[in-house]
Amino acid sequence: MDIRDVGSFVAGRWVSPGARAREVACAYDGTLIARAGDGDWDVAEALDYARSTGGPALRALTFHDRARMLKALALTLQEHKDALYEISYLTGATKKDHAFDIDGGIGTMFVFASKGRREMPDHQVYLDGGTEQLGRTGSFLGQHICTPLLGVAVHINAFNFPLWGMLEKLAPTLLAGVPAIVKPATDTCYVTELAVRIMLESGILPDGALQFVAGGVGDMLDHLTCQDVVGFTGSAATAGRLRSNPNILSQGVRFVAEQDSLNASILGPDAEPGTPEFDLFVKEVSREMTVKAGQKCTAIRRILVPETQLDAVEAALSAQLAKITIGNPREENTRMGSLVSAGQRADVLEKIEMLRSEAELICGDPEAFAEEKGAFLTPTLLRCNDPDAAQRVHDTEAFGPVSTVLPYRDLDHAIALANRGGGSLVTSVITHDAEVAQRAVMGVAAWNGRVYLNDRDSMKESTGHGAPMPHMIHGGPGRAGGGEELGGVRAVKHYMQRTAVQGSPRMLSALGGRWVPGAPETSGGAHPFTRRFTELTPGETIVTAPRTVTLEDIEHFAAFTGDTFYAHMDDAAATRNPFFPGRVAHGYLLLSFAAGLFVEPNEGPVLANTGLDNLRFMKPVAAGESIHVRLTVKAKTPRNEEYGEVRWHVRILDSAEDMVAEYELLTMNAT
Repeated sequence: MDIRDVGSFVAGRWVSPGARAREVACAYDGTLIARAGDGDWDVAEALDYARSTGGPALRALTFHDRARMLKALALTLQEHKDALYEISYLTGATKKDHAFDIDGGIGTMFVFASKGRREMPDHQVYLDGGTEQLGRTGSFLGQHICTPLLGVAVHINAFNFPLWGMLEKLAPTLLAGVPAIVKPATDTCYVTELAVRIMLESGILPDGALQFVAGGVGDMLDHLTCQDVVGFTGSAATAGRLRSNPNILSQGVRFVAEQDSLNASILGPDAEPGTPEFDLFVKEVSREMTVKAGQKCTAIRRILVPETQLDAVEAALSAQLAKITIGNPREENTRMGSLVSAGQRADVLEKIEMLRSEAELICGDPEAFAEEKGAFLTPTLLRCNDPDAAQRVHDTEAFGPVSTVLPYRDLDHAIALANRGGGSLVTSVITHDAEVAQRAVMGVAAWNGRVYLNDRDSMKESTGHGAPMPHMIHGGPGRAGGGEELGGVRAVKHYMQRTAVQGSPRMLSALGGRWVPGAPETSGGAHPFTRRFTELTPGETIVTAPRTVTLEDIEHFAAFTGDTFYAHMDDAAATRNPFFPGRVAHGYLLLSFAAGLFVEPNEGPVLANTGLDNLRFMKPVAAGESIHVRLTVKAKTPRNEEYGEVRWHVRILDSAEDMVAEYELLTMNAT
């Protein structure tokens, strides 16, 4: 096999490994496959290239532009998935493992691309929440905004997910408009390097948006500022050392960490042998012990089961693990490949010995592959009979196919044991009892970034205990690092500054590209429903003619719809109600009349009414009173080349110009 030189891509050029480059071996047979690190590149040049070239280029784009860029990158990686699969075998990963790393990473980029188009504006400023009225009349408002940091994101990733680990940080970073310098773990950096080459060669990324460092980052952390971000995945010890860098502390550099986690899975007291939940629990634990050979930060390390089910769980798990075929990950019958390196295998064996000081071995043989060149290890199951007195099982993570069974007396005991992990990425609870689930969530949530509930109702669609989803937070408190990677748009905000802006409605409208009530209104001449998406501008307003609401209207609407609520039909009862002066019009009748006042009936660019948001009724309307409508273009969001979404601010007013109702109407308009 040819030895691959893993270069670094810095300041727009590839730099070859140096004379002291580290040698990297194939995980499953020990042969030399790559050299990485010690390249001749300059830290200051890399940081300056990101800040002065990559940052301005990304910030010139809107969120939608960046979202389209992410989608294009994901499609490009998908086209080269076979090449990524092929090189990933060298890490010891099986074809099924590739689904977690490669498919999962690409899927994460697709999710952020979609969220960028659906949940963020086609603008360079993200409005975080609504406006706050700071004065009596509404002429002075406050608005929280998010804008990109002006620095660089330094991503230091772990060895176990060389592609997903990079992409799950890179996607929200680029969507925020911040350039990244990616530093993967050396043991698997050749996979990351191939993906980076594919993305760079596609020509999709602006210059300076992405740089790649093989080996160490030198003294880069000493040169970061408060405009920079460090995203780290790895051990708690390394995280602590990096986080305590004097420059990181003095500059207030954002440090997002995802580190050690002693995750637990709780078998509910109701999940007895023979129930779907018992079988599900055994399947989940077995899968988490063996996918990626247990090298997952979300893997189940502590198996919490009722004392009465201890023997049954041990027998079922042991039988399941005995079916696992270990070997060359390229072979079809292999169910579990190797650990990533001989060094990693040695570390896991050392941790197993630490655990055996408190727990007995009940399944697996840690020395089974001692003579093999590959870093193989059997699934290893231990049992700790006294989890209250134990310490190592609650603070020692053997980062491989290793887990420990712990008996609990009752649910409160199970919760206490789960929390002994000192902060976890995820705790799962397998139960069909909703009360058990509720108590468990309330008991463990403060110590976890995610709580995974599963039972017979959700098992067919559930994603699994160990599968972080880009829509949801990935991270955890305490021992797990205190970070919150992923979580949809929440993750994007990690790379942005949240700022409170105060000013007039006109100023805030100009800032956010979104009309704010109180800002100037304009007239486009022709009815806005006759104008295409591209022709409309925020603030464009029409005021309709009035319509009088009659008693006959109210009674007809009641008879036609069946809504004969007493406030509309019984004057004496309505008068006794403190909210009404007597019989009043239905709120939905007023909405219908409003639509009749402002809708243009002829065929035109309005393709569909897709809903309304934030409806409020503020003042009742009695028979004989008139209403009219002020309809204003509030915001526009492109959807594709054929149409876009228009958000209209609708105010229904009475003859005294008092607000009767207010809402936001959504339409799809042809471009």
